Amino acid sequence: MTSLEILTLPDPVLRQASAPVETVDDETRRFLDQMLHTMYEAPGVGLAAVQVGVPRRLVTIDVSKEEDAREPLFLINPEILWSSDERARYEEGCLSIPDYYAEVERPAKVRVKFIDREGRPQEQEAEGLLAVCLQHEIDHLNGVLFIDYLSKLKRDLVIRKFTKQAREKERHRQQRI
Repeated sequence: MTSLEILTLPDPVLRQASAPVETVDDETRRFLDQMLHTMYEAPGVGLAAVQVGVPRRLVTIDVSKEEDAREPLFLINPEILWSSDERARYEEGCLSIPDYYAEVERPAKVRVKFIDREGRPQEQEAEGLLAVCLQHEIDHLNGVLFIDYLSKLKRDLVIRKFTKQAREKERHRQQRI
C-alpha cells in the first residue's frame, strides 16, 4: 500500500473545515486503511483526512505502544459531546508541523461520538493520550492546529519558520526544472 502525501504548514488546505461523510462504503474503508498506513509510516499516533488533502471528517488514531499490539481507531464524523472541566498539559506534535513540539493544555477527559468503519454509531470516553489525540484530530477537521493554542508570538514564529521553509523548497524545485 502506498502512503499518502502529508500536507505541511503553511498549506491553506490545513485551515479548511472538513465536510461530513455521507456514506460509509468500501471506498471510505480503503481510504481509511491508506490513512492508517500513512500514519504508521510517518510515524504518528493520529491523522485527519484533511492532512492528506482530503477535507472530509475522517480520522485514524492508534496510541498503542507496541507494533504487535496495534489498536487502530477509525472515526467517521467524530464530534466531542462532553469535555471535563479538569485540564491536562501534554507535549503535542503534528505530522503537518514536523519536528515542532509544544505543551498544550486541553480538557483531561472527553466523550466523543462517531461512526465506525462499519457504519455503526459509537460513543467513547477517553482520558490521557487518547483524549489529547481525539481533541487534536477533531481540531484538524475544524481547520484548527495545535499551534493555535500557543501565544501569538510563538504561533507567529512557527508559521514564519514553516512559510520560509516552504518558499525555499519551492525555489529549489524551480531550479531543478
